[in-house]
Amino acid sequence: MINDFIYNSKKIKNIEGICEWRSPSNIALIKYWGKKQNQIPLNPSLSITLTNCFSQTKVSYKSRTESGENFVFLFEGNLKPSFEKKLFQFFKRIYKYCPYLSFLDLKIESSNSFPHSSGIASSASSYSALSLCIMDIEKDLNPLIDDQYFFEKASFIARLGSGSASRSIIGSFSIWGNNHFFQKSSDYYAIKYPNKIHNAFNEICDSVLIVDKGKKEVSSTIGHQLMEGHSFSNDRLNQVEINMGKLKNALENGDYNTFIEIVELEALSLHAMMMTSSPYFILIKPNTLHIISLIWDHRKKNQSKICFTLDAGANIHLLYPKIEFDSVQEFIITKLSPFCESNQFINDMIGNGPFKL
Repeated sequence: MINDFIYNSKKIKNIEGICEWRSPSNIALIKYWGKKQNQIPLNPSLSITLTNCFSQTKVSYKSRTESGENFVFLFEGNLKPSFEKKLFQFFKRIYKYCPYLSFLDLKIESSNSFPHSSGIASSASSYSALSLCIMDIEKDLNPLIDDQYFFEKASFIARLGSGSASRSIIGSFSIWGNNHFFQKSSDYYAIKYPNKIHNAFNEICDSVLIVDKGKKEVSSTIGHQLMEGHSFSNDRLNQVEINMGKLKNALENGDYNTFIEIVELEALSLHAMMMTSSPYFILIKPNTLHIISLIWDHRKKNQSKICFTLDAGANIHLLYPKIEFDSVQEFIITKLSPFCESNQFINDMIGNGPFKL
């Protein structure tokens, strides 16, 4: 299958142009933790893409006669040497599939709609936006590429930059990782949730509570490596199998209570795996726990459908139906924001995926 994504034209014509994409971040409901070689996930994941939290990337490209790596990267108008190193690794991984890149001068300009260290997965939005630009370049070389191939390969190469980036290529609900619940699921790229989702989940809001702006104590790469030889690795994989089935049924039947149960269980399980690995890490903060306690209390007292999820950090994604927006905003401002750094939070909601500018 992966050989299908190799650009195998022997002739690479001279091209020049500019392409630009806006791609959202995403938040996983079923978490993937641990990966095999070549960015293959240890377990499948299911996520929602956001709307307001996105990366915008513009690529200017022009042919040259000699092959080699030649790109300039600007983040919000400034050179970013630390990210250039990551881009070198990314391009090395994808040259096999996009050999034309080595015959181009590239200028990559990127920016985010959200602040750094805000608990939003910038690697997901940035690599997905860049991968879509790369596929625009490929379409310049081969206009016969259809939309299915375009977005599947974009997700495929985005995965080689950041695993979660594969899911940002797909709007609303997306699935990455081969599993028996969804026949067309793949370890190599994400797919759109194929079945009809109940109307109860059409307008999920996500308010990101900024508990801690500090740099992540453990990188995603190191974090995933913690699953190698983990005492509870097999148990975690079995849990994902059960949770994926339950969440699938909840999404399709409108069972919000089960949705809440699985989403929160997945978030806490992710952190439990980190706390029981070797070496072990505690990435949640005291204020994270304060907020979780207040969420549970609010849900019980108000028959609310509010719930939380977490990535590998202290910040909380507060999920709730749009019909509760006003009451949840009051709850955040009066009860939760005092536990956030500088009282900061970001309002977002489920979105339709990336689009070309």
